[in-house]
Amino acid sequence: MKKLRDFLFVAAVALSVWELLVRMTGVPPYILPGPLQVASAAIEYAEMLGEHTLVTLSEVLVGLFLGTILGAGTSLFLVVSGYARRLLLPLMVFSQTVPIFALAPLLTLWLGYGMGSKIAMTLLIIYFPVASTFYDGLRNTPRGYLDLALTMNASESRTLFRIQVPAALPSLASGLRLAAVYAPIGAVIGEWVGASRGLGYLMLLANGRVKIDLMFAALFALAALTIVLHTLINQAGRRLTRWSVGD
Repeated sequence: MKKLRDFLFVAAVALSVWELLVRMTGVPPYILPGPLQVASAAIEYAEMLGEHTLVTLSEVLVGLFLGTILGAGTSLFLVVSGYARRLLLPLMVFSQTVPIFALAPLLTLWLGYGMGSKIAMTLLIIYFPVASTFYDGLRNTPRGYLDLALTMNASESRTLFRIQVPAALPSLASGLRLAAVYAPIGAVIGEWVGASRGLGYLMLLANGRVKIDLMFAALFALAALTIVLHTLINQAGRRLTRWSVGD
């Protein structure tokens, strides 16, 4: 509750300074509208904002789900297979040298202007954080737990799913928190490249029509979506870590 109060206080101060700056400088609203004008636009176009927010949210949730499944599955595969580590780890590192954003036009060309390319973009942008953090957690299982499993003649599968996976849950939760922040970015980048719906599309549309207040309203809708998603995943991550070995 205290964090929420602090956040609201900082937000109120920032908006007040923003409004004061706009009024004192007399900057034209087509360059920088004040927060009151942005709020007015958000109310006027509330239905439109809601529709485009739902589209972006759908892309984010599907991409987040698929990226988490794929990332966690890759981590498990890397742990149990030395061949996979020799083959996939260099490829995963190399993949991070290629700007993910540069792939957005290709994904749009291959998958079209629908939700598929945006989901793929979201999946790609969160895959590495989830896979790398979960793999590190699996690999860094406390040695004492592994020695105990070896002493009790536990099979490799039991050791993996009864000890290593629970011990790596805090690491997975950290990866998911990062994913919650990155996922909306991936979806919006995909919408910027080519879309007919979504907050990214709405931002470009508003900017092209010099409706800067609407563009800011869409930007704030995206920020609110990201904050809510991060908060929910953070709460889920705390519950997830209760199953961690040693807790």
